[in-house]
Amino acid sequence: MINATLRTLSENLAHKTISSVELTEMFLKRIDDLNPILNAFIALDKEKTQQAAKSADLRLSKGQQHALTGIPIAIKDLFCHQGWKTTCCSKILKNFVSPYSAHVVEQCQNVGMVILGHTNMDEFAMGSSNEYSCYGPVKNPWHVDCTPGGSSGGSAASVAARLAPVALGTDTGGSIRQPASFCGITSIKPTYGMVSRFGMVAFASSLDQCGPMAKTAEDCALLLNILAGFDERDATSILRAKEDYTRNLNASIEGLRIGLPKEYFSNALDTQVASLIKKTVAILNQLGAKTVDVSLPNIDLSIPAYYVIAPAEASANLARYDGIRFGHRAHDYEDLTELYEKSRAEGFGKEVKQRILIGTYVLSHGYYDAYYLKAQKIRRLIAEDFQQAFKVCDVIAAPVTPTTAFRLGEKQNDPIQMYLSDMYTIAVNLAGLPGMSVPSGFTDEAMPAGIQLIGSYFSESRLLNVAHRLQQVTDWHHRMPHL
Repeated sequence: MINATLRTLSENLAHKTISSVELTEMFLKRIDDLNPILNAFIALDKEKTQQAAKSADLRLSKGQQHALTGIPIAIKDLFCHQGWKTTCCSKILKNFVSPYSAHVVEQCQNVGMVILGHTNMDEFAMGSSNEYSCYGPVKNPWHVDCTPGGSSGGSAASVAARLAPVALGTDTGGSIRQPASFCGITSIKPTYGMVSRFGMVAFASSLDQCGPMAKTAEDCALLLNILAGFDERDATSILRAKEDYTRNLNASIEGLRIGLPKEYFSNALDTQVASLIKKTVAILNQLGAKTVDVSLPNIDLSIPAYYVIAPAEASANLARYDGIRFGHRAHDYEDLTELYEKSRAEGFGKEVKQRILIGTYVLSHGYYDAYYLKAQKIRRLIAEDFQQAFKVCDVIAAPVTPTTAFRLGEKQNDPIQMYLSDMYTIAVNLAGLPGMSVPSGFTDEAMPAGIQLIGSYFSESRLLNVAHRLQQVTDWHHRMPHL
């Protein structure tokens, strides 16, 4: 049952083959057994979780269920969750108990999903390895000496190790897709504005987006059905009719044009990962898709543009954690200035401080035009490159990451190498496009790799269709790590 898809779990719950309480206990037991090894979960409240499962069983007994009623879910620790600590894995929020729930948490609870607990993450979602958490690093279930990727590494590891059937993650520069690739699961970052960010603690507001992390494309579609939709509490939420993202899963991809951007297949890409991507594209060709060459000429500017825009927004968003309005307050201080300084120095970790300093610098008088304004102009060029490419192709296929999961600690002293882990994902956030990570096989060292599928705005249905057709003829998404 722990390896079952959401649809199978839903059918079993509907037919009373298993109850939500039994299913939830099964996953809680697995968390008890494996979390000491993986460190994927940082907060559990079994009493509340079991009560939610009982409520779901009552709903099922009355025949009032939704397709996801009674199914357990893990959520990243930056979604506000009423009555639960929401810490963003930072000391500065370590004692914050949220008085309300994020939109996406409400959506899950409204259909009767059972929240198992909060998952580990890089502090305030800043990181590519899940090593920047005040609760310690998460381990990759495929190789516990390796990182699961970041910042949604806890969510990715929990799904990969079958501690949860599905999880919520967030993606600011690749944090849903990169850990999914490292852990061998399926994920989707929706179009910016399609899923409300209300109650999601902000890192970089113009880039952040919530999305599903699951075993299969169909599971992602089922969860996206309840997450997507307009929310008047989020000023960036897009007013758009709701869709059923499962409706086109089985549609033929005969004649689909898949664009292969030459800039994504440079010498920076590991040869084994490149080989797996090419083999996966060949399978899509066998299913009727055609490949075309496309170019994204400004893609090499995405890393520098991102590391101006994202820290700038982070420095503004994190200004509220000063020990007075929000967050940890230092005990010993002489005056107000020292209170601010000590509270933030004690509360924030190294990576967050580094990004706040960069962001403050690029927004400062005399440097705004030279850095921030220029980065925004580059962002526009990158978005236009994608739209030019989508004139000749329907979907872009590319690697998610240059390599498979690297070892814990390997890149901690080299921030540039760490930032390059997201070199293939960041442009999608800058352009606000939807993107997926789909398992594309295993290396000789038995480490998973993913293929990235990128679509134009609101093309989630098509992306999920391509991923689902691929998963009908492959089995990489069903494989489990041996723990």
